[in-house]
Order: sequence, then C-alpha cells, then structure tokens
Amino acid sequence: MSLPQPVPPSWKDLGKSANDLLGKDYHFHGASLEVKTQTPSNVAFKVTGNRDSKTDAISGDIEAKWTDRKHGLTFTQAWTTANILRNTVEVENQIAKGVKLDLNTSLAPEKGTKTASLTAVYKQSGLHSRAFLDVFRGPTFTADAVVGRDGLLLGGEAAYNVTEGSISRFAAAVGYNAPEYAVTLHALNSGNTFTASYYHRVSRDTEAGAKALYDTKATHGGVVLEVGTKTYLDNAAFVKAKINNAGVLALGYSQSLRSGVRASFGLALDTQKLNDPSPSGPAHKVGLQVVFDS
Repeated sequence: MSLPQPVPPSWKDLGKSANDLLGKDYHFHGASLEVKTQTPSNVAFKVTGNRDSKTDAISGDIEAKWTDRKHGLTFTQAWTTANILRNTVEVENQIAKGVKLDLNTSLAPEKGTKTASLTAVYKQSGLHSRAFLDVFRGPTFTADAVVGRDGLLLGGEAAYNVTEGSISRFAAAVGYNAPEYAVTLHALNSGNTFTASYYHRVSRDTEAGAKALYDTKATHGGVVLEVGTKTYLDNAAFVKAKINNAGVLALGYSQSLRSGVRASFGLALDTQKLNDPSPSGPAHKVGLQVVFDS
C-alpha cells in the first residue's frame, strides 16, 4: 500500500529553491525600508519604501491585510506612491476542501487604467492546479497544473486569448525534488526559452545551486549560466554569493540585529571592469535593506 502523496508545488514554484538561492537577498539596487506590524484583531500593516540607485527615484506603498481564519477569508488593500489602489479578496476551503478563490483588482485614478483578475486554485494529494482569468486584457484565460509522485514533478501551462480564439503561449516543466536536492527543467515562452536549475543543501549550514538559460531568439546567443551559494554563519546571520558567465559577481550579507529587526547589504561587481578607470555605465552597485517586523 503506497503512502499518500504530498501536495506538489504550484507551477510558479517549480525550481523555487534554486530561484530563491540565486535571486533573493541581493540588495544592490538602492536602499529599501520595510516595516511590518500586526494588531490583536488580525490586521497586519506593511509599509515599504525604495530608493533606486540608478534614477534616485523614491517609491513606496502602504498595505493593510485583514484575516478571518475561521471563515477562510483574507482582504488586502494597498495604496502606492504612484497613486495606484490595489485590492485582493481571498476565500479558502469554503466552497470545497483544497479550493481557493482570489479576486485581484487595481485602479490608477489619474490615468483611468484598471485591471481585474480572477484566480482559482485547487490542491489535493499529488495535484496542484490553478486557473486565471484576466478580465480586461484579452480577456485571457490561463491554466496550469503540476502533478507529483514520489518526488517526480510534471507541470504545464497554457494561455488562451478569448477574443482571438487562440493559444497565446504554452510551457512545460519536469523536475525531481528530494529532501537534500532539487532539479528542474523548463521549456517556456512557447518553446523558445529553456532553463535548467539545480539546488543542493550540502549541509545544515551550506546551500549551493546553479541555473542555465537558453533563449532561441536572443541576439547574443549562447547560454546564460549562474552559480551561487549560501552559508549560515550562525543563527542570526548568513552570507550569499553568486557569479554569472558575464563576470558579474554579487554578494549579500544579512544580519538579525535583534528580534524583529534585520539588516541586509548587497554588492555587485563587474569583474571585467575592475581595472577600467572610466567604465561606461554603472559597473558596480551597492545597496541595503532594513526590515522591522513586530
């Protein structure tokens, strides 16, 4: 008798371990501040601010999230410095077990632009499926599904333009997840882009990973390759490093200053321009992030 299969990751989370290792915690695009608080009545507030190092532009938003766990209801509202209003309503496990419904809307009053999308998610043992309807663009219907058994994962995605009556894009993926490692292969953009990613938890304190990307329509040709690692120095700090085949080296350091306060620093170096006295464009970047979470 076989054991019950766990719920596999969603389509967007295939290869997540490698993507997080190579993409998160590298704060070298400027300075950012994030403040999170929560009230006893299950209302969470989040305020974020960012200063772009390239344009010096400052942006931010304020978000409030109310959660009713008893009835599986979540309501989120945000207002950005670009004067965009975002609203999200989520209902989970009320219509049926494993079913989640989302309604996402946004409105820019000054420009008169608006968006609205409906999302349905169904999860059960060995299956994770999602369906999206973009009301004002197309409208476009997108569906994806991932099936999993004994660590083997198979996934697919397709988007259908209702007005044109045609499939606008499709993608497929195959992967294998084990407790210490994960391998994922993607065929994206209707078969024009291919990616392969690998993640390995070498030890309790060290992680390593790599990702290769090949775009059949790219003008530069060749494969884009990136490798990286993460090491925990102690329970409160870790360092990350990655480098790609263009010679760009990125470093990240994150430190918990005290309970609820974390500071992160990032540095990107173009190793091919280290000895260039006047490189064209910003060859090196530095940035930081401070997060307060009460």
